[in-house]
Order: sequence, then structure tokens, then C-alpha cells
Amino acid sequence: MDWALIAKALVLGIVEGLTEFLPVSSTGHLIVAGSLLDFNHDGAKTFHVVIQFGAILAVCWEYRRRIGSVTSGLLTDAAARRFALNVVVATIPAVALGVLFEAAIRDVLFSPVPVAFALVAGGVLILWAQARERARGDAPARIRSLDELRPLDALKVGCAQCCALIPGVSRSGSTIIGAMLLGVERRVATEFSFFLAIPVIVGATGYELMKHGGHALGGMADLITVGTVAAFVSAFACVRWLLRYVATHDFTVFAWYRIAFGMLVLVTGYGGWLDWGM
Repeated sequence: MDWALIAKALVLGIVEGLTEFLPVSSTGHLIVAGSLLDFNHDGAKTFHVVIQFGAILAVCWEYRRRIGSVTSGLLTDAAARRFALNVVVATIPAVALGVLFEAAIRDVLFSPVPVAFALVAGGVLILWAQARERARGDAPARIRSLDELRPLDALKVGCAQCCALIPGVSRSGSTIIGAMLLGVERRVATEFSFFLAIPVIVGATGYELMKHGGHALGGMADLITVGTVAAFVSAFACVRWLLRYVATHDFTVFAWYRIAFGMLVLVTGYGGWLDWGM
């Protein structure tokens, strides 16, 4: 067993769990962290995708009662059926575009420099969205609970989620900010982002397993196990913290973090201090 690789898998799992549900791009952080740790072998991209399953298990556990209620009420409860429909409708755009462009995106954009540009651009967008929210003042949001979401609202949020196919944009960031721009209250937008992550990440993980097969991943079984467990634990802590945070704070701090982190990658790369593969 290569303990150096195990340590790298542990670090990357923690990075995944801490960033998956924050509007800072978990994929972007994994690409940059993987480059720093020299964890960029042929199976690295698959590793990044598969360990996201640990993070999504944390959400499933945190919302197990809601998920169980929706599942059991699909045949008898109109609200449960509408919620499930909203999740399905919001998932379709990203799945469709992901299947079409996944290979091209991986070949062109899975490197630190494109991620850095996306981080900065996303940070600027979040600052604009928060300024727009402040300009609205004390006017109540149009949608203040998950049950008030309509399928058309869900479809629009799903279209916003497509932006996250670009590494560095952030799936959670695009869905949360997209929902807020549509008039969804901040906490509701955050929770809906959590639920949208379930089919997207489960589907991405399943796709990777089908594409490579169990035998191909067998050589990374120990690394994937360590990374997945680390992602679960850190994501569970992060989800609980984020729900408390958004109750009284906006996302401005994450915007400035994205801009600072992206600029740091660009400055160190173009300045020749670190080799980002430019």
C-alpha cells in the first residue's frame, strides 16, 4: 500500500466534501489541489468524480426524512409528486449537455488555468447577484419554501446548473445564484441545490463506473474508499454549517474567496512560481 497516495486521497476527499456544496467549485478545487499534490495520473479524473458520491451520501443522510417522505408519498401526496417532478425537470438540462460535451470539456477545461478564470468570473457574478438582492431591500422573495417551486422555476434553475459543466463555475453556486435571481429565498435556493446534487452526482458516479468497469477501478479501490469516506465526513459537517450560515449571511465572502483564489493561481502560474501546465 502506497501511504503517500493514501494521504493524497485523504486530502482530496476532505477538499471535495468541504467544497461540494459551497459556491466555490469542488471540481475546480480538486483540479488545483490534484495538480499541487501531483495527483494527476490517468485515473485522477475518475477518482474526482467517484468520491463525490461520499459527499452526496452526506446530503442523503441529512435529509433522509424529507427524502423518505417524498418517496413514500409519490402515489398519494401531490406535493411529494411536484417536488420529485421539480428535481427531475431541473436535472434534465445538465444531464443532456453533459452527455453531449463531457469528453470535450475534460480534454480542454480540466486544468488549473481555465478553472482559475472560471473562479474569478463566477465570483464577479455572485457579487452582482448579491448587490441585486440588497437593492431589493426588505421586499420578500417570491418563493419562500421548496413547496412553492413550480416546474418552470425548476427548469430555469436546471438551465443555470448547466453552467457548472465548466470546471470552476460551481454546481452549487450556479444553482443557488440562478434560483435567487428567479426570486427564490436564499435558504430555499441552497436546499434545492442540495437535492439537485443527488441525481447529478449519483448519475455521474454511475456513468464513470459503467464506462471504466469495476476491474479498471480496482487498482484505485483503496484510494477511492479513503477519498469517499473523507468526503462524506467533511461534507456532512459543511452542509450543517452552511444551512446555519445562510440564515443570516449572504454569499459575498465566497465571491471574494473565489476571486482571490483564482487570481492566486493565475499570478503564480504566469509569474513562473508554480507550473500549472500553461
